[in-house]
Amino acid sequence: MIKSMLAVLTMASMTVPVRAVDATGDWRVNDGTALIRVAPCFDLKVDLPAESRADPKDVLCGIIAWTKGGEGAQNAVDENNPDPAKRARPIMGLPILTEMKYDVQKSRWDGEVYNAKDGKIYTSHLILKSDDIMRIEGCVFGGLICGGEDWTRVQLPDPTFPGATPMVAARPPAPAPSRPVPAPSGAQRAR
Repeated sequence: MIKSMLAVLTMASMTVPVRAVDATGDWRVNDGTALIRVAPCFDLKVDLPAESRADPKDVLCGIIAWTKGGEGAQNAVDENNPDPAKRARPIMGLPILTEMKYDVQKSRWDGEVYNAKDGKIYTSHLILKSDDIMRIEGCVFGGLICGGEDWTRVQLPDPTFPGATPMVAARPPAPAPSRPVPAPSGAQRAR
């Protein structure tokens, strides 16, 4: 009897509640020069490679949603892409994370990351360190050598910020006004 009670208590103590892991959202890169929107590839309208067997609703992708540097940065193109046909693609809305599949045993997403600075694709891992900190790693030599940085989750203040289209009109988060802004008068609205 005591052995069976101990077995039940041991089993109960080994049961750990499974926490939902959610990497979707908007993430500020470590140096603050870009925001990356992470969502199911289907929602971001990112095409997966033809040889992919993944369902675009089940894997995550990440696109550049905003870059620092004013209009010049907003109009930048993918000039370092090794494929000349892709060098005119705008940086805004550019997929940089593709086919990120969640691995339950490793508690991370595995896929690929595109580095627009050198035009290369690397094996990648996303590791959620907390609700608001995500580690991204890019790896070479089949994952033997990895480097990375931590990204911070941000909340964009504009609820109409487009999530399923390239971020042509993207803008950085605006600071909250220090005092209420008066509504325009009737004469101003008539324009």
